[in-house]
Amino acid sequence: MMNDNSLNISHDISVELLTSIDAISPAVWDALSDTTPLISHAFLSALERSGSVGSGTGWNPRHLIVKQNSHIIGVMPLYLKSHSYGEYVFDWAWADAYQRSGLEYYPKLLSAIPFSPITSARLLSQGKDTMQLMIKALESVMQQHALSSAHVLFPDEVSAQLLNEAGWLKRTGVQFRWQNKNYGNFEDFLATLSHDKRKKIHQERKKIQLAGIVCRQIKGMDATQADWDFFYACYCNTYHEHHSTPYLTRAFFAEISQNMPQNLLLIVAELDGKPIACTLNIYNETTLYGRYWGAIQFVSGLHFELCYYQAQQFCIHQGITYFEGGAQGEHKLARGFEPRSTCSYHKIAHADFEVAIKDFLRRESEGIAAYTNELEERAPFKASDTLSV
Repeated sequence: MMNDNSLNISHDISVELLTSIDAISPAVWDALSDTTPLISHAFLSALERSGSVGSGTGWNPRHLIVKQNSHIIGVMPLYLKSHSYGEYVFDWAWADAYQRSGLEYYPKLLSAIPFSPITSARLLSQGKDTMQLMIKALESVMQQHALSSAHVLFPDEVSAQLLNEAGWLKRTGVQFRWQNKNYGNFEDFLATLSHDKRKKIHQERKKIQLAGIVCRQIKGMDATQADWDFFYACYCNTYHEHHSTPYLTRAFFAEISQNMPQNLLLIVAELDGKPIACTLNIYNETTLYGRYWGAIQFVSGLHFELCYYQAQQFCIHQGITYFEGGAQGEHKLARGFEPRSTCSYHKIAHADFEVAIKDFLRRESEGIAAYTNELEERAPFKASDTLSV
């Protein structure tokens, strides 16, 4: 499938599909990208080199690049998908409807960060014309190879606007984000919460202290092999407890610990000097992304301490503005997170299915809007301290 990986646009502009991001130099890719660590060459390359994506995973790299006179002027992370796992935008019902109609939904084209519901640039270029060209090229690839659909998940505002202008179907979603309003310390943040929410957090943290739990924040530059081995054991245990299989290999974490340690934060919980739980966060100067958590021993409230309060403290101490908590988990509201809208864009090749999905998305968006309004009404802040998102 898709052996023809080139497309001529004009005498000096061409589009190519690459089966490995390592065919592009990190300097070129990152110069076109934004500062989100998870869209960096190092992160995406680690996924490929470790076997977390690629042959046998259902995530087959087909990164789209635009060249002008052999000079790369645009890139897009792109995968040929044979399933819908690891996307965080669920289209299983669409695939089922296709199959029941005697049509093949897979493979499909997908522009996203594998296994990561992170909003960032998808049309990586310095020029709007090149971005628009990439959208047209993506549509052409879908048509030429008779694929059912193309999808762009969690695009930034610029990418989203251009996809909207190109007539792609928009799907909305909700995630939770915490904002650091220049707090001097964690108590300054708690002071903005309503009395009952503030009291609850104090009680939860006190319980962890009385249990004898000690938490260590370890930046990637300081993490040892033993730290990473323990984290991976915790990561795998989370999947095993849910009767699932981990997406990411141990080799992936070895790759990012070597090539982007400045963006990594491990937080380890210890009891009697022995580690019992760990979380991994990825961050830059403005945003921290909560990613993976696991424990080998249950302690009530430890998840909240390790995944939320410790990370919030880190953001305050480092002057990081946003803490992206991801999707799901209304319990995040009580811990200072607020709902924020996300989006994805979809191009459906089959005209009748496009009409049906468009109608579905219209009805779904009404439900999402009502849900978001309900969440906002349950904001934990004092009335005068409600944050904007």
